Amino acid sequence: MIKHNKTLLVTGGAGFIGSNFVAYMIDKYPDYQIINIDKLTYAGNLENVSGLENHPNYEFIQGDIADQELIESIFTMYDVWGVVHFAAESHVDRSIEDAAAFIHTNILGTQVLLQTAKMDWERKGELSQRRFHHISTDEVYGSLGEDGMFSENTPYDPRNPYSASKAGANLLVKSFGYTYGMNIVITSSSNNYGPRQHEEKLIPTIIFNALAGNPIPIYGDGKNIRDWLYVMDHCKAIDLIFHQAEAGEIFNIGGRSEKMNIEVVKTICGILDEMESGRLAEINKNSFTELISFTKDRLGHDRRYAVDDSKLRQKLGWRAEEELKNGLIKTVEWYVKRWKSLAESH
Repeated sequence: MIKHNKTLLVTGGAGFIGSNFVAYMIDKYPDYQIINIDKLTYAGNLENVSGLENHPNYEFIQGDIADQELIESIFTMYDVWGVVHFAAESHVDRSIEDAAAFIHTNILGTQVLLQTAKMDWERKGELSQRRFHHISTDEVYGSLGEDGMFSENTPYDPRNPYSASKAGANLLVKSFGYTYGMNIVITSSSNNYGPRQHEEKLIPTIIFNALAGNPIPIYGDGKNIRDWLYVMDHCKAIDLIFHQAEAGEIFNIGGRSEKMNIEVVKTICGILDEMESGRLAEINKNSFTELISFTKDRLGHDRRYAVDDSKLRQKLGWRAEEELKNGLIKTVEWYVKRWKSLAESH
């Protein structure tokens, strides 16, 4: 058996950001062992980590992070040196329909992980050396007006059950740092985009509907503003913070690419117009923008999010590298390939 210097437990590593992070870490740290636990709900997909199944440094476990017996058995079986905690129910619309799963995974699951890690690391006399990195969201801060940005000191003001459950999880993680001296860090990022995102999210929905010749649904007037962060830039930031931040630190990770939803939709349609002109002819349109359709706004739809990542830039020297248009081209290419492979398999 390979002797690994460090074993990391990554939760939710078959999801969008988690799977990108797992692949990135395995590539960058050949002496790390990555244990990936994922419940494989609608948002987790083993296709996201295909190609890693036989990697000697990688282990996949299907399970629920709120299952205390399972989590304790993982800490018994492996000498877990750090936890990077992505696993969360994250679809706002689903939380509005039924909040129960969000409380179960995002709050109870986080508590089980914290409690188990604390007991294991305390027993080994390394509670302050081993790290628990909690991945949060800018949605815990609520909604912004036309100007200003969320800082790490912005009071929490969640507006839907999803963001409320994430705010609750953040407070739990903080409390384990304060109460027990656990080595925790928390990061909140702006809107991620890139390969492997679940089809229900905005960008995959735009691409798949456009290619199918279906209406592209836009909530409200389409003028809700989000700051867009390419997923690989996010992975690099997590890597840096996990390894270099001081215990108890909280960081915002931003893309500095604020755009209205309608602008993002039109940019993607423009990329598709160039990339898939043959498909345009098939659906009898001059541009995919002709498919844009405005729908009733989502309940509690926050108008604008933007995070100030100055602290991360100044303290650790990170900055987003991927320019939005270029990142969107890469993203569209990935989803077009996926759409075509799905179409062929049906």
